[in-house]
Amino acid sequence: MVKNVYRDYIAPRSLTGKVVVITGAGSGIGKEMSIKFAKAGCIVVLLDLSLPAVDAVKAIIESDGGKAHAYVCDVTSPSTVYSVAASIKNEVGEVWCLVNNAGIVSGKSIFEVPDALASKTLAVNTESHFWTVKAFVPGMIEKNDGCVVTVASAAGLVGVAGLGDYCASKWGARGFNDALRLELRKMRKYGVKTLLVCPYFINTGMFDGVNGSNWPFGLILPMLQPTYVGDMIIKAVRRGQPELRMPRLMYVSDLLHFALPVWLKDLAFEIIGFSSSMDSFTQTRDTSK
Repeated sequence: MVKNVYRDYIAPRSLTGKVVVITGAGSGIGKEMSIKFAKAGCIVVLLDLSLPAVDAVKAIIESDGGKAHAYVCDVTSPSTVYSVAASIKNEVGEVWCLVNNAGIVSGKSIFEVPDALASKTLAVNTESHFWTVKAFVPGMIEKNDGCVVTVASAAGLVGVAGLGDYCASKWGARGFNDALRLELRKMRKYGVKTLLVCPYFINTGMFDGVNGSNWPFGLILPMLQPTYVGDMIIKAVRRGQPELRMPRLMYVSDLLHFALPVWLKDLAFEIIGFSSSMDSFTQTRDTSK
């Protein structure tokens, strides 16, 4: 226990040579994290539905002297995840860090989202975590060393109109992370860390057209830049940090949830602009695959 405290807070761990698996690595924040983990010395395993996308990220990493492996993987299919995981263990080695990043957004209201798309959002953003954790984490448990990163969202802290399926999936991912952390603790596997990441809107194209907040609130709640988010995640992994919310203002959301009556909280959301933030959303991703 003392050794873990020293490593996490006094001497942050080195990532050199660590094998890191990242889902949804072909674009957006997944691509950004992949490049940054590689620069930190990790052997990065890129998972995505699109082989050309992960091959392109792999080429970027290798051109900078890093090490990367690319695999096509449908994270909603347990059998596919287990098969790819077996290949990774044979071809790359034991995984030290799993980053559950794959995600989709419909951008439609609860009454407009097609049933199949709502189910797919939950399957990609939440249910897939069961399959990836069962595939990769037992090896970490055996060594009592590793890290599981859950990329959730500020939409997993508060509800947002027009993001019903997405909010449900991110609240689910947040709950899954908490349960996993407690199960690891119950097993006394203190060396296997969990990191819950809850960022505000990130400027990756996933939320094109979104107006996050009205003036002047946009000054304190700006859309986050991928480089900043990637840097913060790497830093949190090095420290063994259990939770990361961006911007820091997101840490007060729990306090406001308990301190304010519902009607006042809803009014505040309307004034800030959260309730209408998705009105100008433009879908730029293919959610049919």
